[in-house]
Amino acid sequence: MAVSSATLPDDLSGEIRALKAEARAQIGDVEGLFAAVSDFIAQEVADIEAVRAAGGDVWPQIEYADIANGRVTDAQVRDIKRRGCAVIRNHFPHEQAAAWDRQLVAYLDDNDFDRVYRGPGDDFFGSLSASRPPILPIYWSHPQMEARQHERMADVQSFMNRLWVHESEGRTWFDPDRNLLYPDRVRRRPPGTTSNGLGAHVDSGSVERWLHPAYQKVFRHVLNHEFDKYNPWDAAWRSDIGEYEGSTMCSAFRTFQGWTALSDMPADQGVLHTVPIPAAMIYVLLRPLLSDVPADSLCGAAPHQALPISEEWHPLLMRALTGVPKINAGDSVWWHCDVIHAVAPVTDQTGWSNVIYIPAAPWCDRNARYAQSVAEAFTEGRSPDDFPEEHYETAWNDRFGPAELNAYGRRGMGLGEA
Repeated sequence: MAVSSATLPDDLSGEIRALKAEARAQIGDVEGLFAAVSDFIAQEVADIEAVRAAGGDVWPQIEYADIANGRVTDAQVRDIKRRGCAVIRNHFPHEQAAAWDRQLVAYLDDNDFDRVYRGPGDDFFGSLSASRPPILPIYWSHPQMEARQHERMADVQSFMNRLWVHESEGRTWFDPDRNLLYPDRVRRRPPGTTSNGLGAHVDSGSVERWLHPAYQKVFRHVLNHEFDKYNPWDAAWRSDIGEYEGSTMCSAFRTFQGWTALSDMPADQGVLHTVPIPAAMIYVLLRPLLSDVPADSLCGAAPHQALPISEEWHPLLMRALTGVPKINAGDSVWWHCDVIHAVAPVTDQTGWSNVIYIPAAPWCDRNARYAQSVAEAFTEGRSPDDFPEEHYETAWNDRFGPAELNAYGRRGMGLGEA
């Protein structure tokens, strides 16, 4: 029933049918388990709705200075672990983020990006793309690389990684204080934009979350009808996960997805939303096992695309979608790798909405392997292996170069010390 991450089954429908039959047999009382999970989720949803109705903050917010100086309280840590997301205020100085934004514009203009750009090279968001996300396949600009290898980024990544249990089952799953320098793209959404947003979804695996053997170990307690033992912050087996080969995927293990803001963003201007319940993934995984779902269906999951979350199959979860508060340039936003997220629609957007995507991807065997290909792509200015082969920057002026790597950058690519 279990398959490798490299090869999609020839008979995917048959594989799904077999998986669901085996899971039902292993769980036994699927309806009873789903009811228990739904009760837990409903309590969390009700709390989120109550906080929103009272005008409170659902998203935890922490000052970078408190992370750097060890002043984050136990209550703040509990809040992040409950919600699975956080805003880090003043992660970088506002002036630094604004300067990076100007530098990125200059980099694009100096290399005539508007003329040479061929449009999106992938369909990762599939039917979720109500409006095509304004995500640009640029990876090696000075702003991106300077932010990735900055000491402040390392501080925050280490803090976020340490929210996880990284030693369990007799193994050390990752080093929380060293991160893969994971290259991702940028978003630039201009003033006046009208967008239908991006539907609710989860990255880091779609059908893999049911079929991949390491994911089955991640969710072992649920499959054994021991939901009370499941801990979404236990990293056991997650660094062994892989994805089916596609034009856009994630070869790394990320504890958190994240982005750093290069512009100020009001909370009503098409911002990121999450379902701030890390254990909601259990609801998503159990839902296809109920009798109202076709035998070969995983409630919309499809290979090589983000895992969709919808009103049709997950109405309880959709009630919890909650947007980030007002974001200032230099703030960063983080969400657990299982957390459902979306982008709200916007009409005639006020101001720019610009971000650099930078996750927390702690050092482990899986991330060390990917680091080798990252270093090669960086040296040549190619698109990283996890993204379409667009390769715009190979001959660009002012591309960040190997001589500009600091100790964090070199370690993050597995290059050792200078």
